[in-house]
Amino acid sequence: MSPTTSDRPACSASGHVTFLGAGPGDPGLLTLRAVEALAGADVLIAEPDVLDVVRRHARAGVSTPALPVVDEASTTAGIPAIRDAANIVMEAARGGRRVVRAVSGDPGLDADAGTEMLACAAAGIPFEVVPGVAAAVGVPAYAGVPLRDAQGTDVRFIDARTADERCWSEVGASDGTVVVSTVLESVAAAAGELVAAGRKPDTPMTVTVAGTTTRQRTWNATLGTIAQVFKQAKVLPSPEGRRPVIAVVGERSAAAQRDQLAWFESKPLFGWKVLVPRTKEQAASLSDQLRSYGAVPQEVPTIAVEPPRTPQQMERAVKGLVTGRYEWIAFTSVNAVKAVREKFEEYGLDARAFAGIKVAAVGEQTAAALVDFGVKPDLVPSGEQSAAGLLEDWPPYDPVFDPIDRVFLPRADIATETLVAGLIELGWEVDDVTAYRTVRASPPPAETREAIKGGGFDAVLFTSSSTVRNLVGIAGKPHNVTVIACIGPATAKTAEEHGLRVDVLSPEPSVHKLAEALAAFGTQRREAAKEAGEPVTRPSERRPGGRRRRSTSTT
Repeated sequence: MSPTTSDRPACSASGHVTFLGAGPGDPGLLTLRAVEALAGADVLIAEPDVLDVVRRHARAGVSTPALPVVDEASTTAGIPAIRDAANIVMEAARGGRRVVRAVSGDPGLDADAGTEMLACAAAGIPFEVVPGVAAAVGVPAYAGVPLRDAQGTDVRFIDARTADERCWSEVGASDGTVVVSTVLESVAAAAGELVAAGRKPDTPMTVTVAGTTTRQRTWNATLGTIAQVFKQAKVLPSPEGRRPVIAVVGERSAAAQRDQLAWFESKPLFGWKVLVPRTKEQAASLSDQLRSYGAVPQEVPTIAVEPPRTPQQMERAVKGLVTGRYEWIAFTSVNAVKAVREKFEEYGLDARAFAGIKVAAVGEQTAAALVDFGVKPDLVPSGEQSAAGLLEDWPPYDPVFDPIDRVFLPRADIATETLVAGLIELGWEVDDVTAYRTVRASPPPAETREAIKGGGFDAVLFTSSSTVRNLVGIAGKPHNVTVIACIGPATAKTAEEHGLRVDVLSPEPSVHKLAEALAAFGTQRREAAKEAGEPVTRPSERRPGGRRRRSTSTT
């Protein structure tokens, strides 16, 4: 076992501090050791942007004391912080607590963690260091700029904010790759320093802001043209001039090479803000899929689930399930599984109560919810994942092989009669039971409503007709620039009835196929812009235009 694992003996006099590198911004770049340390932390100390990256891996109730904020004006005026970070870290460690001090990038390269480590050492507080992906390494990788090649090119790192004349002279005299950490408004000055130190003005240069996040943006230029590139792109002057950037200088940052290697910014939905009108619980796997395409999903619940007004019917059905009243139970949604599971727990039952009963699930997500409950479904549609698809595979009642002719169907109060009618036609008796009610959710925050109506979202995924009606009802109609993607013809028809232009139609009634279709639409849009010699933009960055062609492709 690793000597750094969390089962180490605790110090009785003081706690323990883990200085942890959170990487340059992408939460997926956290190391396994970092996640382990975060899970065991009693206190988590980090700047707000870093805290957003690491907090999800900390346990509930972890203490997160705020660090002092010292702005540039205070520093210039000589006004010190009341308590510096080192004192906060040491104070938190006293009393035997496990403290994680998370910093951006790597503790040894991107932060002033060394000062805090020395303070802990002087105070006798034990600490460890969990390295992270340094911004100077991770950001170029995400920008499609390799720092070395097969010839083993020399790589120099320089922080323009603290570099002196000697530093510039040394990197200027080198013909290797130079990685410069600076801020946006100082890039041109850094380029000038390199030219003055001996670098040729036509040396390729890339500048990346918000690296490894879906806000990443990279500019190609040379040392001599970077100022003009920023001016033409209207990057500067800007209130965001103090944003940190990573600039790479050298032949490996040439635009022609980057066009082939810029894998991250070339994702089909890179930077798209996608509205998912489902709860976080329902949308988890869909949001993960959208993130894999480079999108920024935001879940907005449009439907709330409540218990039935009269629970007696559900109670009788569950008791009948235990006493052998049913041959089959059919689940048509994840919510139905949840409703039955909650009723089981209320009665002290578990998955063993399904022994001897055949179980059907309408689709893969419902089947996954059953497996999580401990039940492996006997029937999942081989074709379309819907009530019609389930009926196609459902066996007719056979009095010789089926000792019981009754099916328990727990479902929503607004469910259609398709499945009930089809089962009766196959010879089955059906106990159609309201397991839960669906009601319109509360309106989202005002900021979200304004983004929906004002074109702040690049796309919205509608997974049912009710999500269309409810979203429009609680938040308003999406703006004309927003790409509308629908899971099937019925949902598309409802969207059009509400005055929405449907751009993407899923070829199958599956949320994952719908996400694939949206990604294909994004790819087609990106390729069309490139062929026309136009910059690749997100839908929210464009003015309302003509009607776009509906896409049904998933390739």
